[in-house]
Amino acid sequence: MKTNTIQNLDGFTGTILIPVFETYIKSLFPIHFGELEISSKVFYGKKNTHYLAERNDTTYVFIGLGKIIDYKSLKTTFRRISSKQKESFSTNVALVLPEEFNEDLVESSISGMLLGTYDLGHYKKEKEAHPFLNSNFLLQLVSKNNYDATAEKAVKITNAQLEILRLVDLPPNKVTPKYLSNWAKETGKKFGFEVEVLGFEASKKEGLGAFLSVGQGSENELQFVIMNYVPENTNAKTKHLGLVGKGITFDTGGLNIKTSAMVQMKCDMAGGAAVFGAMQLIADLKLPVKVTAIVPCAENAVDAKSFLPSDVIQSYSGHSIEIIDTDAEGRLVLADGLSYLIKNFKPEYILDLATLTGSAVGTFGYECCALFTNNEIISKKLQESGDAIGERLWQLPLWDCYKQDIESDIADVKNYSGKPVAGAISAAKFLEYFTEEHKAWAHLDIAGVAFGDDEFAKSKHATAYGVHLVTKFIENL
Repeated sequence: MKTNTIQNLDGFTGTILIPVFETYIKSLFPIHFGELEISSKVFYGKKNTHYLAERNDTTYVFIGLGKIIDYKSLKTTFRRISSKQKESFSTNVALVLPEEFNEDLVESSISGMLLGTYDLGHYKKEKEAHPFLNSNFLLQLVSKNNYDATAEKAVKITNAQLEILRLVDLPPNKVTPKYLSNWAKETGKKFGFEVEVLGFEASKKEGLGAFLSVGQGSENELQFVIMNYVPENTNAKTKHLGLVGKGITFDTGGLNIKTSAMVQMKCDMAGGAAVFGAMQLIADLKLPVKVTAIVPCAENAVDAKSFLPSDVIQSYSGHSIEIIDTDAEGRLVLADGLSYLIKNFKPEYILDLATLTGSAVGTFGYECCALFTNNEIISKKLQESGDAIGERLWQLPLWDCYKQDIESDIADVKNYSGKPVAGAISAAKFLEYFTEEHKAWAHLDIAGVAFGDDEFAKSKHATAYGVHLVTKFIENL
């Protein structure tokens, strides 16, 4: 998407988008659109409404904003118009920006428009391309203020999100661990971050026992992906962030096989995908922070080589783990990812993202992510960042009284409490065990927000939750 800012619409032909706060549309006509005839139609600008009019080869799309707007609702509004009214668009589009819009709202509008180009039908034989994806497409922002830099940033944010929507929505026979490691290598070359990949033998040599146990039952070789981004002009004050994402490309549950909803388990790599997308965006925006990211990619399959309930395995940290449930596999790969990150890279801040527990969904539904951290500064910064862009989080406790849920008689720790309560908390306590008491770690259980239902498809699909959140968090540091 190409963009630029213009001062007026003199001589413009194409499609003009006019966002309108809840009022009579006629009040705008004397200012910009006095020559437009809309017969007897009165448009009030109510939320989730729009009105189309045509004159002299130009299509006018009036978009209702309601009385109050925020980043997320505005983004959804523009995605709706872009997705469901694409036949109204030409390759030349002007967006008239209300004076009330600030940089965040301009960013949100453009992001929503570009997100509206996403089509879930990746394998459909006949598929109509969105006008915005035409190489000649130009979006012109009509404003007395110059928003070119804001528009450029919005496009970069959305391009990263579109990549992750695709990664999570593609089927598991396409998105294997090897596919993800290749994606990381290609993206690293394109945007400027280094990538190292440890396959099965290299992971075995490194002692990544928990990770190996999860992936050993699959014919698709596991991939331990390590990414490093170093900004220009690095100095002693440059902050260092560590990211870890769960990259389970498909989760059968292992020998504790899932009895329902297995068809959706291609989404179990959404935490890892969010980390991949964040790395692309961080490098594309050239943020002044050093980032080391690890995504352990594996398929949790059922096979003669699959690990067993009651196995005792060794982790990278040296701690032994009793396997109570092979369907609690995400925390195992994250444990080795966290331990490897801390021992070898020593970041100041650590975030891990994972579609980890149904318990998080049971607590919050599909409205926000479950946040766990003992660092109040990180908690505040993450929640502020999430509130600003509509990727919300809410904190749950990590009290020591929950330690008993992961205590094992035979090993240092067990991977599942076996209890029907506090599942998200006991999973977080398990991860905390492998953080070496790091003072600035946060765990984001995104099970309820990474994959869901909305108006843009008939079936559950990816949301790209976390890509923008991680980047916003870095900016707020």
